[in-house]
Amino acid sequence: MGKAGRMKPQEEIKQLKKSLKQAEKVQAELDLRVFNLKTLFDVSKDIFGSVEPETIIRNFLLMTMGNFGVMQGFVLLLDESSENTNQFIAIGFQDDLNEALEEGAVKYLDSKDRWESPQQLSLAEQGSSLPLEVELSFPFSVTPDSPALLGLGPKLIGDPYNDNDIELLNTLVNNLVIALKNARSFDEIRLLNKNLQLKNIELEKAFKELTEAMRKVELLEDIKSNLSKFVPNTVSRLIEKSPNGEMPESKEQDVSVLFLDIESYTKICERVGDEEMNDIIERHFSAFMDAIYANHGDVNETAGDGLMVLFLDEDRMQNALGAVRTALKIREATIKIGHECTSLYRPLEINMGINSGRAFVGAAKFDSYTGSRWTYTARGSITNVAARIGSQAKGGKIFLSPTTAARVKDQFTLSPLGKFFLKNVSGKVEIYEVE
Repeated sequence: MGKAGRMKPQEEIKQLKKSLKQAEKVQAELDLRVFNLKTLFDVSKDIFGSVEPETIIRNFLLMTMGNFGVMQGFVLLLDESSENTNQFIAIGFQDDLNEALEEGAVKYLDSKDRWESPQQLSLAEQGSSLPLEVELSFPFSVTPDSPALLGLGPKLIGDPYNDNDIELLNTLVNNLVIALKNARSFDEIRLLNKNLQLKNIELEKAFKELTEAMRKVELLEDIKSNLSKFVPNTVSRLIEKSPNGEMPESKEQDVSVLFLDIESYTKICERVGDEEMNDIIERHFSAFMDAIYANHGDVNETAGDGLMVLFLDEDRMQNALGAVRTALKIREATIKIGHECTSLYRPLEINMGINSGRAFVGAAKFDSYTGSRWTYTARGSITNVAARIGSQAKGGKIFLSPTTAARVKDQFTLSPLGKFFLKNVSGKVEIYEVE
């Protein structure tokens, strides 16, 4: 370059100084950014390493104070959506100042103009609600219902807080808010999990109780099924209606009573033998039961070769009709079994008597030194007359009393047999035969 084009030494030095200053400025800004990133990393590592709000706030405060070279600081969290206690953590202040400091911080947050700009940095004025030891106040919010305040004392080096400090604080506080929200979410999940565990315990308890109840129901159903082989249906129904054991008192009601017995029972036993006769009786009585239950009858008593059956419908006509239909079905079943049973030279002859009217019906308790026994029966002359009428029948006949005959005469063919003296019954009783 020619002489005219060369830069003077003084200008070159001036240009070099200018470039050096620019480089120093860039380096300083770069160092600041590195410092801020390192600070952010260190603070984030500490606050995101816990899910306990108090630990998060304390770690945040310690790291922030350390990075800014501050000996005093506090954080206050309010929860306006509930009556929960405020969260307040202070470090470096005298213990006797903490209560006044918390009250002042709450009052500061209640100041509407400050709360409207929660991220705005403001210096604490002399004589304001905050103590003189607080040089920087930084309002923020965790949620719309949770205003918060960060307060810091003066820097040890004496420098004021600048725009770079505000920028870094804003970033750190945003991370604190995220950490606190995560902690609250974790608390909610932990609470939900705890409630779920409690619900599971309740469900397990309920399931156990239900299983036990079902086991009892199955047991009761099994008992009921087995008892039905021995207990009259009427008694079973009474037990179901009164499981506490209270039996209703006997009451007078309309009933039709059917008595049946096997003619020449003793002679047949002698001829075929007891074991064979037992099989014959079981086969016949099983068929009789089907006929009885089909017509809503209830076997009340059994005795070797006989049965006593009650018909207790609320409709007295149905009582008599059910008794006669049962008698006819029994006779039909007896004839069929007689032809099928090789040990019988002819069908059994089942003699039956039916009477209808009002009788005392219900449970009766008999006490003795061996204990108590309950039975369910119909008592009165109606039962006695039915038994006596049945004893008059021969050759598998079905005999009816006048009251029963009057109720069923339009449904069945009846033949009047005349009046008879019956044992232990005063006066003659007219008897009808069912054809």
